[in-house]
Amino acid sequence: MIYLHKILPLIASPLFLIIFLIILGTILKLKKISFLGVVILILCSLPIVSNKLISYLEKDYLPQDISTIDMADAIVVLSGMVKTIKVDDKFKYEFSGGVDRILSGIDLFKDNKAPLLILTKGKLPWSMGLSEGEYLKDFAIKFGVPKESILLTENVQNTIQEAKAVKKLLNSNEAKIVLVTSAYHMPRAKKVFETSNIKVIPFAVDYISSAQKITFMHFIPSAGSLNTTSFFVREMIGRLYYNLRY
Repeated sequence: MIYLHKILPLIASPLFLIIFLIILGTILKLKKISFLGVVILILCSLPIVSNKLISYLEKDYLPQDISTIDMADAIVVLSGMVKTIKVDDKFKYEFSGGVDRILSGIDLFKDNKAPLLILTKGKLPWSMGLSEGEYLKDFAIKFGVPKESILLTENVQNTIQEAKAVKKLLNSNEAKIVLVTSAYHMPRAKKVFETSNIKVIPFAVDYISSAQKITFMHFIPSAGSLNTTSFFVREMIGRLYYNLRY
């Protein structure tokens, strides 16, 4: 059950549906079914469509200035921003787009929004090298966060485990945190942490959508837009999974 919300999106992805319809239409010799697959492919690949879908995911949490954030017991930065690279039997680490999570966590700490910075040790079974939290701890120390002010959770594989691990560290039903994660991820992350009896001050970062003028390029299909639409489907299935669970 742990990976149901991770496996299901692969099956329900636009690409899987498109391939299924085209193959089904070919087998049944029904051009209308295959044509439907092609139409879905084109629609899902349009930047004008994928951009709207991503904006929908992020609409509930607008960017905030750190000065507007209330004090809390801890700042919690969720995993999801580090990739591992293997070079000559050694591991190196690089940030992905979610680097704003840790940077914002450090900024919040330096602005005295909480005395603790909690990093989650995100690591999937197939991951190699250090957990994210271990790498991010060294990174935060380099940027001026005192070692004694950083706490690491136990190894975690998803948001539910992150919330339980943070709850164990805080060991209180009155704890209040500033939760730092990507804007698209915040709705379900906030729900999970609040279900664990943790008071949450959301601080969303890592926005995918951006202000753009509409041009003819937005109506030309692209592989990148298909990937973005697929990302939207994965996130919506993830939200459905958490809504049903809670």
